[in-house]
Amino acid sequence: MDDKRPGLKEGLPKIELPPSITVKQLADVLKVEPVKIIKQLMRKGIMANINQTLDFDTASITATDFGYAAKAAKERKASPSRKGKGKGKLSVRPPVVTVMGHVDHGKTTLLDVIRKTNVTASEAGAITQHIGAYQTLVEGRKITFLDTPGHEAFTVMRSRGAQATDIVILVVAADDGVMPQTVEAIDHAKAAEVPIMVAINKIDKPDANPERVKQQLADLGLVVEEWGGDTVCVPISAKQGQGISDLLENLFLVADILELKADPDSAAEGVIIEAKLDKTKGPLATFLVQKGTLRLGDVVVAGSAWGKTKAMFDDTGKQVHKAEPSTPVKVLGLNEVAKSGELFIVLPDEHEARSIVEKQKYSRLRPTLSLSALSSQISDGQIKELNIVLKTDVEGSIEPIKTSIERLGTEKTKARVIHAASGSITESDVLLASASKGIIIGFNTPTTPGAIQLANVEAVGIQHYDVIYKLIEDMDRTLKGMLEPTYAEVLSGRAEVRAVFSSSKLGKIAGVYIMEGKVLRDDKVRILRQNKTIGDSRVSSLKRFKEDVAEVSAGLECGLGIEGSIDFQIGDIIEFYREERTG
Repeated sequence: MDDKRPGLKEGLPKIELPPSITVKQLADVLKVEPVKIIKQLMRKGIMANINQTLDFDTASITATDFGYAAKAAKERKASPSRKGKGKGKLSVRPPVVTVMGHVDHGKTTLLDVIRKTNVTASEAGAITQHIGAYQTLVEGRKITFLDTPGHEAFTVMRSRGAQATDIVILVVAADDGVMPQTVEAIDHAKAAEVPIMVAINKIDKPDANPERVKQQLADLGLVVEEWGGDTVCVPISAKQGQGISDLLENLFLVADILELKADPDSAAEGVIIEAKLDKTKGPLATFLVQKGTLRLGDVVVAGSAWGKTKAMFDDTGKQVHKAEPSTPVKVLGLNEVAKSGELFIVLPDEHEARSIVEKQKYSRLRPTLSLSALSSQISDGQIKELNIVLKTDVEGSIEPIKTSIERLGTEKTKARVIHAASGSITESDVLLASASKGIIIGFNTPTTPGAIQLANVEAVGIQHYDVIYKLIEDMDRTLKGMLEPTYAEVLSGRAEVRAVFSSSKLGKIAGVYIMEGKVLRDDKVRILRQNKTIGDSRVSSLKRFKEDVAEVSAGLECGLGIEGSIDFQIGDIIEFYREERTG
C-alpha cells in the first residue's frame, strides 16, 4: 500500500494493522494503556470497551492520534501472535455452526440425531430454553454446534462485538415452509455475513413440499445450487435420520472452503455463550474459545467479570485441563455472572485484570444514535453504509418504502435495509439494529415496552413516521450529511409573580411562588400575562433568603432575575423550560 495515501502522516513511525483489531490489541501495538484508547475513541463519539473490535480505518485514525502512521498489514499464511508462547503457526480448527429457524421446525431434533443424544425430550415443551454449546465428533472430525433459543441470542453476541459463528444451518419444515421467524433468521444471518446452509426438514410428512420451500427461499435471496445459486440446500428428515450424512458432508465442504484456522499456542480469546449463578458452585459461564488455548489457572476478563479459571468442564460434564480453538467449556472462577455475548481475553495477572475492569466500567454507556447524529457522522466520513431495520403497519407499505430508501444516498454513503417486516417494533429488531450499528425506522407502527427498554440499554435510535414523504426526506438529508438536529421544549416548572423589586445591579427582581415542578438557574423562561406571551429570556439569578441557589422546587418562594429588560407585574405567570435534542 502506498505510504502517501490519506491518513498516513509523513515523518511518523509506521506500524502495520490488520483489517480488524480489538481495543486491547491496538493498545498493545501502540504501547499504551487500553483506557487511553477508549478515551480517545470517546472523544470521536465512539463508545467502545476493551474487547470491542475496530475496523482498520478507525484503528488507523486512532494510531495517528498517538503518533503512529498505520498501513494495512499484508496477508500472511501464518502470522505469529503477539501474545503467543509458541511459533504462532495456524492450525485448522473445527467449524462453529449455529442452527436457526422457526419454532418447532426441528432444530434441536436435528442436533439430537447428530449428537446421538436425547436433548429434545428434556426441553420444556420440546422447545430449546437456553443457549447450548456442544462439540461432537463426526466421521473423525469435530464440529461445534450452538443450539440457540432463537436468532435473537445469535445477534446478542454480535451486538457486543462477538462473531461467534462460522456457518448457519437454517432449518425449514417442508410442510410449513418459510415462516416469519425464518425470514428474521435469514436477515440476522445475512447481516452477520455468515454463510447460510438450508436443511429442509420433515420431508417424510405427507404434505411436504420442498420445491415450494426452495421458491420461497429464492424470493428471499437464497437461491439453491440446483437452481443456479450458491446456497447449499439439503432435504432431510431429522426424525427418520434421512439425509443427515449428506448434510454433514456439505457442512464439511463449506468449512473446508472457509479455511478455518487459529493459532493454538497464543493466549486464549473468545466469547461467553451463556452464564448463570449455580447455587453450589457460584458464577458459571460457558466459554467458546476462538483463538489460542484456555488453560486451568488462566486469568480472564469478560466485560465487568474477571477471575482465574479454577475448573473447566466439557459439554458432557467431564473435567478438562485445557480448551483449544472452537472448543466450548464451562468455566468456574469468575467473580460475578458474566453477560452472554461478552468477549473474554486472557491476561498475565490478576492485578492487570482488576485494573482493566475498573477502567473500562465508565465506557459502557453509549449515546443513542439518532438520525441527526448519524448524519453528522456521515458528513465526517465515518459511515459508508447506513443499516436500517424497517417496520411498517401493513405488508403493502414495505416494498415502496424500502425501494425509496435504497435509491437514496450518494457515492460515499448508501442505505441498506437489512430487515423489513410488518408489525410492532420488537426486542429482536432492537438487537439486530444494535449488532449492525444501525437504526430502526417505524412507519405507523408502535414499539413494544420491552423494545423501548432494550433500545435505551443498547443505545439504538428508533424513528417513527406517519407520512412517507417526511420519512424519505429525512433519510435523504441524513445520507447527504445535511440533517439538522431537532429539539423539543421540556417544561420544568411554573411560577406566579407575587412581588416586584428593583436592584441597581440586576434590574427588576421578581418575587415568585413555584406552583409546580421546579426552576433551575440556567432554565429558559417564558413570561405570560393574561395567557399571552410578553417575553422570552433566561434565568440570570436565583436566590432564597439572599443566598444564591441552583434550583427551587414547588411550594417554595424565591427571588428571580432574568436576562434582558422585562417589566414584571404581580400576577404574571412564568414558565421555565429547557430544550432537549430529540433527533
